[in-house]
Amino acid sequence: MNNKSYVKNNIVYPYTEVTQNIRVSVNTNYLSDQSEPDKNLWLWSYHILIENLNKSSVKLIDRHWKITDCTGYIQEVKGEGVVGKQPKIDPNNYFEYSSGTPLRVSSGFMTGSYGMKWRNNEYFKINIPTFSLDVPSSNKIIN
Repeated sequence: MNNKSYVKNNIVYPYTEVTQNIRVSVNTNYLSDQSEPDKNLWLWSYHILIENLNKSSVKLIDRHWKITDCTGYIQEVKGEGVVGKQPKIDPNNYFEYSSGTPLRVSSGFMTGSYGMKWRNNEYFKINIPTFSLDVPSSNKIIN
């Protein structure tokens, strides 16, 4: 895991991880204008960048997310592709998409994996870096 921020196309990705020479980077955003804390609804968007650093193409087949809120409640999401697509990512190219998730409390984190296939149809998994879902606070206390 890389603790440094990664920048591509003028987007800062605070979370990034490389598995099988495929880099997955994540940028999150709390959606205060769509959240309704009085109704136990906090919403986040996340932007994912998947870069193929290999010499052969890969195809994203499926996803598996674990969404954990600050109370320890875990929701798992599994399915084909991402945002209705199973993209082929050529060597030294990338695929990016945005999605979102709700929580019933004000913070949590997400982690997961993508199932991928090499050009020869061999299936493998890559990690999605763990990223936090925290409401930005204007009342920061520094000790």
